[in-house]
Amino acid sequence: MTPEDPEALTRALAWVHPAWMLASIVAAATALRLGLRLRRARLAGARRPPELRRQHLRIARPAVVALLVGFALGPISAVALRGFEPFDTFHGAVGVATAALFACAAWLGHRLAVGRSHARDLHALLGGLAVLCAALAAVAGFVLLP
Repeated sequence: MTPEDPEALTRALAWVHPAWMLASIVAAATALRLGLRLRRARLAGARRPPELRRQHLRIARPAVVALLVGFALGPISAVALRGFEPFDTFHGAVGVATAALFACAAWLGHRLAVGRSHARDLHALLGGLAVLCAALAAVAGFVLLP
């Protein structure tokens, strides 16, 4: 790839969104796993280690930001690099739903963290659905890969 070959540069840049999202989904799945460990401890009446909560927050916050940034990169990449219509695919529709689920889970998680909510089960449900939808969006995006 050289600057004299703009098509090669465009092809390479078209991989940024999929790679970014893959890393973001892995981070979100890791946060989900930690959150589910917290939930199991809570439901069992066991002591929830404070370090586990800190780890969950330390991973979940940047993961959600990265996912939402990646969501914004999707239509930019589709239009500017691929010549696609944004949100004109199943992948795009699932991406919109996924972004909404992550945003809602994050908002509720923030309220939980600052003591303004006790809706832990709803937060867990939204987070789990968000990760599942992200996986579905990733699979649906396979056909769109450069």
